[in-house]
Amino acid sequence: MAIYDEGGRVVGVAPRGVVYQEGLWHASTGVLVRSGDGERVYLHRRSPDKLIFPGCYDCWAGGVLGPGESPDAAAARELEEELGVHGVPLTPIGRFAYDDGKVRYHVFLYEVRWDGPLRHQPEEVVWGGWVTLQELRDVLADPARPFAPDGRVGIERWLATTEVGDG
Repeated sequence: MAIYDEGGRVVGVAPRGVVYQEGLWHASTGVLVRSGDGERVYLHRRSPDKLIFPGCYDCWAGGVLGPGESPDAAAARELEEELGVHGVPLTPIGRFAYDDGKVRYHVFLYEVRWDGPLRHQPEEVVWGGWVTLQELRDVLADPARPFAPDGRVGIERWLATTEVGDG
């Protein structure tokens, strides 16, 4: 994996296990998949076998940047791997640093519009479905539906700055 410093600059490479064990800064992407009309987002549940935030709900497809990989390339790769979406323009929508005391990384966020088929990578996603923005807010507010903490930060930032109806 590519290793970053706290300021967001690439400073080296380390194996995934070392990065997570030592809490090293790295980078990841998150892609929000919206319906063509923008009224719905694709919500999914992470596999219970995931190393980070297993079994949680999330609305971002994404993953870590490899050595020498750009955020744009990583976002496109992860979107195709996790949901089978490819050949669609990625729109950058922001960046933030996530640090929960154990996991620390720079998140590069994107959005796509997609009405085509979705195909889950079983190792990553165990369930998924389209939800309105209000339904997404309901999931975020429901303690019985654990939401990936990093995904929560990203979507709450997006919801706070996006001029979109509730669907």
